[in-house]
Formats: sequence, C-alpha cells, structure tokens
Amino acid sequence: MEITEVRIKLMEDNNERLLAFCSITFDDAFVIRDLKIIEGAKGSFVAMPSRKLTDRCQQCGCKNHLRARYCNQCGHKLDEDRATRDADGRAKLHADIAHPINSGCREVVQKAILDAYKEERERSKQPGYISTYDEMDGGDGTDSYSTLIGELNTSKRGPGEGYRAHGAHAPRGTHSMRQPSEPEAAAPVVAQEEQQSGEFGAGIL
Repeated sequence: MEITEVRIKLMEDNNERLLAFCSITFDDAFVIRDLKIIEGAKGSFVAMPSRKLTDRCQQCGCKNHLRARYCNQCGHKLDEDRATRDADGRAKLHADIAHPINSGCREVVQKAILDAYKEERERSKQPGYISTYDEMDGGDGTDSYSTLIGELNTSKRGPGEGYRAHGAHAPRGTHSMRQPSEPEAAAPVVAQEEQQSGEFGAGIL
C-alpha cells in the first residue's frame, strides 16, 4: 500500500497548537480525513482522527460525553471523574477511528504528512492561494474543523523524492507501506507527552 496523495488545510496563525488538518489517500483508492498536525513541546506531530467517548446517565440512560457534568437529557449531575485512566493517570476521553499498528507504518505516515505540511506552507505564500483540502468539501471546507476549534477555544524536494502536498499523485513506491521481509515488532500507537491535555483527541501517531 502506498501513499498517493496528501491534502492540507492550514489553520489560522492564532491557533497556537493546531497547525493544520489533512487527508491522506492510499493507492488512489482509500482516503482518511481529519488527521491533525499539532505543535507539541518536542515539535510537530500528527494525531489520527478520533471520536469522543461517551457513557450513559444512570438515571435516564442518555449518552453523554465523558467531560459532561450534567446529563443532556434529564439534567442529572454526573460523576466528573468517571472516565477510565491510562497507566500514567491521564483520562481517556477519545478513541481512535483509524490508526497505524506498527512503528514502520507510523513513521511513513507521519513523515509524508509533515513533509506535505511544509510544502503547503510555502505554497500558501503565493498570490491566489487556495487550499485543495476545501475541494473535498465542495468548496466549503468548514465542517471538519470548525467544531473542533469551538471546543478548543479555551523543504524543498528533488525529483523523485516525493508527492505534491496539494493533491498531485505520488510516484509509485515513494511512500510504500509494504513491510520488510522480516516481521517488525508491533509498536502501540502510544500517546506522546503532548497528549496529556487530551484536548486534541487520543489519536497520536
């Protein structure tokens, strides 16, 4: 499996940690959207798309996000410390929708996305710049990130070295996901230091 396209949606400069959203296409056939590029304490990293975890109100059975203090249906006060916690004591508030399951795949995906992000930043300086990520939304491009922003409020490449950040197809084999002949030890999709806040979701590459 090969990465054949990466599209980037740059965020405004006032979004200090959330740098961009992106989509990534494999083999011109399968696309994953709403990956996030986040500025962390140790540099930029990629977070996979995730969903908020929920539980049910013990009084009426309505589903509520784990950060909710009161039930959206009946107003019953909820236990604010009901989320499960990982080995480091961080509350698990999100679950990955899609993610790599070994270190080799994780490194290929993250490198491709961060390279595309750098190219898109350079392209954005040109007159008449338009993000091709918006084309996937029929020109709107707001649904995928406006909700998250509301929650937060609180290299030049030589010939043959890679794909175009803004939608051109990659040369076959450039970013191959095929594994080496010797099996690679599976690496968990672990949270980096930046995941501690939980505000961007759980899908850290």
